[in-house]
Amino acid sequence: MQKEEHVSGQKIGLSKSCGTFCVLVGVTGSVAALKLPLLVSQLLQLPGVDVRVVTTEHAKHFYNSAEVSVKLYSDKDEWELWTERTDPVLHIELRRWADLLVIAPLDANTLGKIANGICDNLLTCVVRAWDTIRPLLFCPAMNTAMWQHPITAQQVSRLAEFGYVEIPCISKKLVCGDEGKGAMAEVSTIVSVVNQYRQKPDETSQKTCT
Repeated sequence: MQKEEHVSGQKIGLSKSCGTFCVLVGVTGSVAALKLPLLVSQLLQLPGVDVRVVTTEHAKHFYNSAEVSVKLYSDKDEWELWTERTDPVLHIELRRWADLLVIAPLDANTLGKIANGICDNLLTCVVRAWDTIRPLLFCPAMNTAMWQHPITAQQVSRLAEFGYVEIPCISKKLVCGDEGKGAMAEVSTIVSVVNQYRQKPDETSQKTCT
């Protein structure tokens, strides 16, 4: 079974090496997505870390893909990859490849989707198929008024019930001009938390040496 998974992963650029910690970054349609290139760059500076990115379509509005130095996967890739029964399913292959998933930023819309089990794009399908014994970190980012809406706390609590780990948003002057809580955690904070998981003994990964 592992050999079949290895072959499927190689076909789509998702091969793994022994000793590598594979980080999948999910990015959604918040203005904080503009920090994606910096986040990827800093994650790659961690020893033994490999990175791939899953992007929603709306997230693409905020960053320049040419500045992202790793492979980006989007909804188009999911549908173009699969044409017959023997083809790999991208959201499953990404889930198999990753040792950790960090969604940064997690916008209000995708937060609501995940909290309610909706899986209507590549990223939310990866989340729905996620192996919950592996870490899933999420970094909320939204306007202060959206953050303060009563449903937000309910949805964040629901994700915690699933075993997902919140990297809390912070207070600052937002791009929209409002000031208050709702900004994504600093990139350095996110990288530090990922590094803590990288350094933990890996009892769940099923890596195939290449």
